[in-house]
Amino acid sequence: MTDFLWGAATAAFQIEGASTEDGREASIWDVFCQVPGAVANGDDGTVATDHYHRWEADVALMAGLGLQAYRFSVAWPRVVSADGTPNAAGLDFYERLVDGLLAAGIEPWLTLYHWDLPASLPGGWLNRATAERFAQYALVVHDRLGDRVRRWTTLNEPWCSSMLSYGAGVHAPGHADPTEALTAAHHLLLGHGLAARALRDADASASIGITLNYTPAVPADPTNPAYIDVVRRVDGTAHRLFTDAVFGRGYPADVVADAGAAWPAEAVRAGDEAVIGAPLDFLGVNYYTTEMVRAGVPAGPSPHVTAPEAEVVPRGLPTTDMGWEIDPDGFARLLGRLHDTWAGPAGVPIYITENGAACADEPDADGFVDDTDRIAYLDAHLAAVEEARGAGADVRGYFAWTLLDNFEWAFGYAKRFGIVRVDEELRRIPKASARWFAQQIATGRLGAPRS
Repeated sequence: MTDFLWGAATAAFQIEGASTEDGREASIWDVFCQVPGAVANGDDGTVATDHYHRWEADVALMAGLGLQAYRFSVAWPRVVSADGTPNAAGLDFYERLVDGLLAAGIEPWLTLYHWDLPASLPGGWLNRATAERFAQYALVVHDRLGDRVRRWTTLNEPWCSSMLSYGAGVHAPGHADPTEALTAAHHLLLGHGLAARALRDADASASIGITLNYTPAVPADPTNPAYIDVVRRVDGTAHRLFTDAVFGRGYPADVVADAGAAWPAEAVRAGDEAVIGAPLDFLGVNYYTTEMVRAGVPAGPSPHVTAPEAEVVPRGLPTTDMGWEIDPDGFARLLGRLHDTWAGPAGVPIYITENGAACADEPDADGFVDDTDRIAYLDAHLAAVEEARGAGADVRGYFAWTLLDNFEWAFGYAKRFGIVRVDEELRRIPKASARWFAQQIATGRLGAPRS
């Protein structure tokens, strides 16, 4: 299939390690990992998978799998110091990586922000100045790599870095306040808009997008008005708040009304929504599961800041090792909705920038994992992509999450998403899913037909 791009994705904090080398400064995740109980088993990203030192072998591994593109993120605190000065040594690393990818025939897809905010920035995403600093950082990276990198993703999953980080308290910096969550969301989106504008001014031919995560919700009882309304509110802050904004529609009126006194009216200044809604060249979509939801009783801080009573109801579907239900039908429906409601009318193509499964991998004596469960997940979701394309959705590529077993944020190293196993000695051992994925790429096949 010549009109479809095949790749795999990673993130800097999850794989690089070398957390204090060559001038890298601390990120909010370095700080959060030191909070007792914040991360499973007290794990941190000090070493991770040591990609910083093993990148050449990792690129060779990608080439061996036939990857056409590699989606990676730049660690902001590795390339810009606290005073805003570019760090040449950190930029050198990404230059070596990009050059290595290109030499191997792999297109670099660069993400500027995958959650590792410099800890030195006062107030983090609660401070409007962080959005302005983000645009400056984007230009620092572009100045070094813009002649070779053509695909630029501003943010990865701003819902997570606002609602999980400032609303639910389970991601760095670990706050739990609805107004803070919505303030952070606005400043993240403003940073996206400012960075996109700065990059376009610097390079009119660059392709610029954003990656949003989607976990569609369906009501546990489609006849129950309370359940229908809680799904609307979950969808409002999880999806429409971000998607409407980046497609130039501003913030949804019902979300603002639902937020009430928690809405950060003073933070949202005149002209901000126009900056956020600058035209996109592509939309990155991350999908793992769909959830059935009912209206229950609030039980502590929630990422659903306008629907804290939302409760997930198991449907009896198979689950991954994260406990997430496997629902490729929901994926096909989501892609149809995104195309019909936002991307299609704007003429913006969709790329699946993350999709994959954590599985309870059991290696054999040689460290090999015969992960038929992960293969089944990937196969079903690739078939859902093909179904959505057949129905008219303009989906042009798929990046498996993830290339390597890695640091899975608050879960530490306990959850394994990789198609390549990383063992205790940091050896890379391709799993059965890696071999299967390489065959999919070679044949261009998007999964077995679904009944």
